Amino acid sequence: MTRLTTTSLAGLSASIRRPAYDRSQLKPGIVHLGLGAFARAHLADYTEDAIERVFGDWGIIGASLQRPDQRDRLKPQDGLYSFLKRAAAGPELRVIGSVLDVLVAPENPATLIARMASAETRIVSLTITEKGYCHDPATGRLREDHPDILHDLDHPDAPRSAIGLITAALAIRKKEGLAPFTAMSCDNLPHNGKVLRGLIRDFAALRDDALARWIEANGAFPSTMVDRIVPATTEADIAEVESLLGLHDAAPVIGEPFRQWAIEDVFTIGRPDWGEVGAQPVSEVAPFEFMKLRMLNGAHSSLAYLGYLAGHETVAQASGDAVLARFLQGLWSEVIPTVPAPQGVVLADYASALLARFQNPAIRHRTWQIAMDGSQKLPQRLLGTIRDRLKAGAPIDHLALGVAAWMRYVTGTDEKGGAIDVRDPLSTEFAKRAASAGRDAKALSGALLGIESIFGTELPREAAFTQAVEAQLAKLFEHGARATAAALAR
Repeated sequence: MTRLTTTSLAGLSASIRRPAYDRSQLKPGIVHLGLGAFARAHLADYTEDAIERVFGDWGIIGASLQRPDQRDRLKPQDGLYSFLKRAAAGPELRVIGSVLDVLVAPENPATLIARMASAETRIVSLTITEKGYCHDPATGRLREDHPDILHDLDHPDAPRSAIGLITAALAIRKKEGLAPFTAMSCDNLPHNGKVLRGLIRDFAALRDDALARWIEANGAFPSTMVDRIVPATTEADIAEVESLLGLHDAAPVIGEPFRQWAIEDVFTIGRPDWGEVGAQPVSEVAPFEFMKLRMLNGAHSSLAYLGYLAGHETVAQASGDAVLARFLQGLWSEVIPTVPAPQGVVLADYASALLARFQNPAIRHRTWQIAMDGSQKLPQRLLGTIRDRLKAGAPIDHLALGVAAWMRYVTGTDEKGGAIDVRDPLSTEFAKRAASAGRDAKALSGALLGIESIFGTELPREAAFTQAVEAQLAKLFEHGARATAAALAR
């Protein structure tokens, strides 16, 4: 099968949307760190629309911070790839051309730093997942003892963390008298722009106080809220895209039709016209990200653990289970009172829309995929809501079951005795504590609640919380996930 390339693009069926502009005229205005599936189905999709609406030199240079896989898939395709939107009514396919090249940081960090330091680069954006920030999720502060941070301080010209790479590029721009680029996080972190600003400032101060002051005075770190369900691409997806496209695409992405992007409109040297193609430039992103983190992400994580334990492979299967759908409704009834509604949003309607998105049968979003890196996700997605409910003296039954389901999941053994592939920076620590506690709910909950980087120091002292989690965990061991969730609806 002929490969998707600039040359073969001309032979596509007229029904397939493709770049409606001259790609040779694009310039690299954006460097994106962590060019995974989500970035290509969200940032690059919006940027593609903006280029088509008002042509500008906003091409994207992607950067992989760990492996060459993405470069090796996209380079032979001239950066082109397909985006398959899956809706219940049927698929919609387009070819995206806004990605110009992909660099691999470990192979040559100097090349990536030079690209970010170039005057052409006006935005450096990130989707590196929570663990890529080298910070303490409970406090949001830089972990100065993180191995990558220690490495980057010792090797400032060859850093391996996103924090080190960005700071190195900003240092060059300061030296050369260039304005700093805008650093824009697109990760699911509360106040992600503020967090990124603090981490860059703190790391820069460890290198050079003057650099830190320059960044603080001149830099821009807009907070953003991103939303689109983008499952991991499977071999079956690649085969389907090939059938629809008539060409072989080694790097397609799959996503739902829905997308949302709220962006704090603070940029040092401009931005694409994202607001003209559906994004929401706002003065304050916090209400949108707060709503999403608690209502979407909190529900996603809780459903992932319960759904996986109940034997559901995908979110659509799990949320289509009447018992777990009722659990979600109960969870949202606990979450909504803690969420100030953003302007124009009715939270009950937002919850209904979320359930419909979760139940989209055309999207195969694996519960195992969402369950990854729970130690990084729980503080933002569930624990803040629990703290607010406890402060108000309100029930936390559904929230506590979400936490207990995570505890049951990270034991590494499912309800049929099979092994769970627990992917988490703390998976070794989980296994050690789970082995010691066995199926004793009190011992296991106490052991896991003792991980300060996840739960802090105050929450584990709240008897209403610890007792609720322990009780739900005991039921999970005795009755299983589905029966435990069902019991909450009685």
